Amino acid sequence: MQGMTQMPHPHDLIREQLEASGHSPAAVEALLALDVSSFQFVRQVKKGDLPHSLIEEIGAGLDVAQFHALTAVARIQNGFGRPKGEATVGLLAEELALDPSRASRIAADLVERGLLERTVSQGDGRRSVLQPTAEGRALMDAFLRAKWARSLRLFSDWSEADILAFSALFGRYVTGIRALYPGAK
Repeated sequence: MQGMTQMPHPHDLIREQLEASGHSPAAVEALLALDVSSFQFVRQVKKGDLPHSLIEEIGAGLDVAQFHALTAVARIQNGFGRPKGEATVGLLAEELALDPSRASRIAADLVERGLLERTVSQGDGRRSVLQPTAEGRALMDAFLRAKWARSLRLFSDWSEADILAFSALFGRYVTGIRALYPGAK
């Protein structure tokens, strides 16, 4: 380790900018704490800690990529964070930020496992769409029940006012993030 230069802590580099922006010292510390919390949450999601724990709890026997694909089909069909639509492999690839060939392989694995089926598009009979099977829907139902059981434990000692404030503020934060970082076009 001798001779290695330690990189300054990122918060030391940005603290001056935050202070110059007119925020109080308490707000600066809160923003820096939010940065750490956001990083920890995103890291847990990207590593698959959150879904992996639930996958094990419900005995799904899926890997995290398969689980994300199954939930992506549900998000596409129900319009979560995007317009409602038919789940094609192309939209699955877009939703998962994967190349279409990787998304196609994952979809084929889920079809083989009996969790998804390929059907014909109602809007364009030449196009194939992915639909959850009864087994896939049952697995998603088990996942949602397990997720919400944990969420209820998480929020069990929060007041109604805290839940309402957190929901509104987090929604506002996510909306702001989406506006500032709109993603690839």
